[in-house]
Amino acid sequence: MKILVTGGAGFIGSAVVRLAVARGHHVVNLDALTYAACLENVASVEANPLYVFEHADIRDADALTRIFTDHQPDAVMHLAAESHVDRSIDGPGAFIDTNVTGTYTLLEAARTYWQSKSKPQSFRFHHISTDEVYGTLQDDGQFTEDSPYAPNSPYAASKASSDHLVRAWGETYHLPFVITNCSNNYGPFHFPEKLIPVVILNALAGKDIPVYGQGLNVRDWLYVEDHADALLTVLEKSKNGRTYNIGGENEARNIDLVENICAILDRLRPTDRPYSSQITYVQDRPGHDYRYAIDPTRLREELGWRPSVTLQEGLEKTVQWYLENPEWWQALQARDGVGHRLGTTKGT
Repeated sequence: MKILVTGGAGFIGSAVVRLAVARGHHVVNLDALTYAACLENVASVEANPLYVFEHADIRDADALTRIFTDHQPDAVMHLAAESHVDRSIDGPGAFIDTNVTGTYTLLEAARTYWQSKSKPQSFRFHHISTDEVYGTLQDDGQFTEDSPYAPNSPYAASKASSDHLVRAWGETYHLPFVITNCSNNYGPFHFPEKLIPVVILNALAGKDIPVYGQGLNVRDWLYVEDHADALLTVLEKSKNGRTYNIGGENEARNIDLVENICAILDRLRPTDRPYSSQITYVQDRPGHDYRYAIDPTRLREELGWRPSVTLQEGLEKTVQWYLENPEWWQALQARDGVGHRLGTTKGT
């Protein structure tokens, strides 16, 4: 298969690119190279004849037309997005522009290309989204594919909007599509502004380790390489028009996650005091969802996929990767907003 991957220099997108190439797919990586992208993420495949990079923005209709015409993909995996909740609180406009308008522009380019090829049903527009579109849960229950949408942050609302656009293009124009909504990802190449990298890097630097509120918010954690495997499974095996929730089956409170990472660092990079002594509780994020949890039954029963990595295994791998790759994360720490508290503005 020839797959057009948008956002393939980002965290999840690069994992998809690396795995797809390893499995013998041709991959066209389309990325605008915004602040969170890094071509080092795909350095392992850049010389592979199955791989091509296109520096372009999903909001640029002319560029998209050229790329579809030049590369003739069999499928699109749409991962390009603004994705950091805290940044969406401070500057929601960029999220609407990229995640909503960008998705619309990409859908139109894909539809025009698909129609020019006589509408093959083998074509697939795979839209990769988030569980945050469903809003928040309390102590019980899980999100299913039938859960109502109730986004609570500008980021989540922009992704919910893009989900609805994809579904509408499928229903109105019969564009073959599938949507996946995933839980929180973590693993190698995770951009340094996200929770797990922040904990690791602040701990190593001897800085405060910030925990929002009391750290009681619960997330389901999905190892990024497991996610990439699930995405390719959906692309290759699912029926058109289906939606799948992808979860790691690994729920944890934020404070427990942070303390676990500190304990791993105590073993792998010991100092004269436990890293947990650096934990500091800070003002909570506005509109902070309490709990996310995924019911992955549909994906397991229809396509036979389950995560292969437990949270403990994944955290061990992740911490070890950051310890072994300082040149990667050190180069990113000077980028805009990294290392600074974002998302504290209320009422904007």
